Amino acid sequence: MKLLEFLKRERKKSASVAKERLQIIVAHQRSQRDQPDYLPMLEKELLEVIRRYVNVDQEAINITLDSEDDCSVLELNVTLPR
Repeated sequence: MKLLEFLKRERKKSASVAKERLQIIVAHQRSQRDQPDYLPMLEKELLEVIRRYVNVDQEAINITLDSEDDCSVLELNVTLPR
């Protein structure tokens, strides 16, 4: 019985799926506009400083900026080699 229900269900049209996806992309781009302009430069400089002291790949360093209300938190995670 479940197989028949699955086959009879109404499928979304590709236009509505595309519209939903576009809305998600636009919302994501709008949220990134609030990011400070200096963040990419700060990431690059932090990478350079860390590499002066420890030999790590760029993939081993993760930098994020979280904003809540009136507080911003810059988080830096570095996976150090053994």
